[in-house]
Amino acid sequence: MNDASIHQSIEALVAEEHELWKRGEGGGLDPAGRARLAEITVQLDRFYDLLHQRQGLRDAGSNPDRAKMRDAKTVEGYVE
Repeated sequence: MNDASIHQSIEALVAEEHELWKRGEGGGLDPAGRARLAEITVQLDRFYDLLHQRQGLRDAGSNPDRAKMRDAKTVEGYVE
């Protein structure tokens, strides 16, 4: 997956996220919509992590294609 396709995936997820937030204004989001928002948040974190890995490899003079999307448990387990 190259940077452009990662950015396209992020843009699609953000658009879906905004649509769900808009539908949820005033408490109108059902449990399935809230669950989807949570899924989107995790997917976005995974894509951002992948972009950071790619940039780190690039900065180190390595091939950014060596970066791999990490599982949700790993990405969500990071401590800031």
